Amino acid sequence: MVGDNLKLMLGTLCLLADTSLFTTLPAVMGIEELRNKEENHDLVRVQKCCERYELMVDSHCVHGNETDAGVWSPLFTGEDGQSNVQLPGFRLIIGIPQCTRQLWSIYHYSDSLDRLVLLPSGILRHYVTHPEGVEITRDNDLLQEHHNEDGDIQWYYDYKQGTYCLDKVVLTHGQLEAQTAIVCVPEIDSSKSDFTEYLMRRIVNPVCHGLAIICYVIIAVVYFVMPQLRDLVGNILTSISLCLITSQAANLVSIFTEFTSHVSFLVADIMMYVSLMAAFFWLNSLGYYIWKTFRSRNVFLRVTDGRKYCYYSSYAWGSTFMMTSIALFAHFILDTNNPTGSIPSTQKTIGWLGKAVFVMPVAFTVLVDIFFYLTTGHAISQMSTYGRIHHKMKYSFELFVKMFLVMAVAWLFLLLSWLHYPAVIYCHTVMNALSALMFLYICVLGQRRVTFLLRQACCCCCQPSEPVDTVEWGEEMSSMHTAIY
Repeated sequence: MVGDNLKLMLGTLCLLADTSLFTTLPAVMGIEELRNKEENHDLVRVQKCCERYELMVDSHCVHGNETDAGVWSPLFTGEDGQSNVQLPGFRLIIGIPQCTRQLWSIYHYSDSLDRLVLLPSGILRHYVTHPEGVEITRDNDLLQEHHNEDGDIQWYYDYKQGTYCLDKVVLTHGQLEAQTAIVCVPEIDSSKSDFTEYLMRRIVNPVCHGLAIICYVIIAVVYFVMPQLRDLVGNILTSISLCLITSQAANLVSIFTEFTSHVSFLVADIMMYVSLMAAFFWLNSLGYYIWKTFRSRNVFLRVTDGRKYCYYSSYAWGSTFMMTSIALFAHFILDTNNPTGSIPSTQKTIGWLGKAVFVMPVAFTVLVDIFFYLTTGHAISQMSTYGRIHHKMKYSFELFVKMFLVMAVAWLFLLLSWLHYPAVIYCHTVMNALSALMFLYICVLGQRRVTFLLRQACCCCCQPSEPVDTVEWGEEMSSMHTAIY
């Protein structure tokens, strides 16, 4: 009996010992995992754009075995300029940063204007270098000043962890290896920025663009809806208004593109220049139509306005698309602002060569319009007597001259705004709204014929008692819109 009790006690002790072993083992393992997590948490975090075994090839992540270039590994540099600073360890975080604003791409290669430095604290420092003769000013206290060993002033901005990712990039077209960083655009604190600049760029500029769009929409709707105004001149005015609406809308979008993809900058620039160039080609078509009418001996040719509009439309849009193709080819292939032709621009906007290609045809149409003005004006002054068609076309000629002056002055202010002087940029902003208001007055409010038709169509209780002109001389005489004679 005693032996049985002794065996029972020994079995119980063994069972308790085995149970304590299983219960203490997970506790010890949990403590070790917690220590490892704390150690990993203390490590410097570096965000890599692609996976550990990948690198970027033309903005795409590719396995390192598919290229001769090795994968990227972080190289730390001290704030004093000491390179290859050794750290106890670091922690890689994979992925593109999640930004509420726009993403930028920065490229660091030999002889580049941008230099990327990864500090031991995990902060990415972006040094901005500008060519000789180009001044840089501190933009809203974002850039900080740094003096290098030679005493030269350098400007830089620090990107905190979570606002950037680093990786190696291989540009196949340029056969170039570089270090790239995808960063979140810094948010400008309006309380620290210049109040005048913030007011003009963020409030006055959008308001002026919105006012201009409203004016051009009114012109387009009036000349498109009113049947008496849908002749050749009215259709050309509608086309010009639509082009200017597109130009103003694209310029308005570019003001707020920091909340979207950086590609929107390039698309907005292209749309703005293309639509503006198309507007000048349409204005050139109007000048040619008036010039040809006064030079023609037989003004009663039975060529329909629809067919003429197709001819002028082919000229305007064909010339626009041809020059746009040349400009894009010059921007992406021939632009020599970058040391190598295929290095993407950090600005993602149209370069100077592309702008030059957009500007040259506009300048050419301005010169041709001046020729139309001089020769047509001389022809009108030499005419002692002329018929009803010439009388109506004379008012269309005056309309063309006024539109040409407004568009030419607005275009000159656009060119001056490229100088990046604040006063000139502010004048260009105000000129956008003034030119649209003048356009509205020239095309609608200042035309007695148009206001007469609007009162007749919109205000039934106060219709004017004067009769509407009847249609004469075929389609060339149908409801000309210039004035009451």
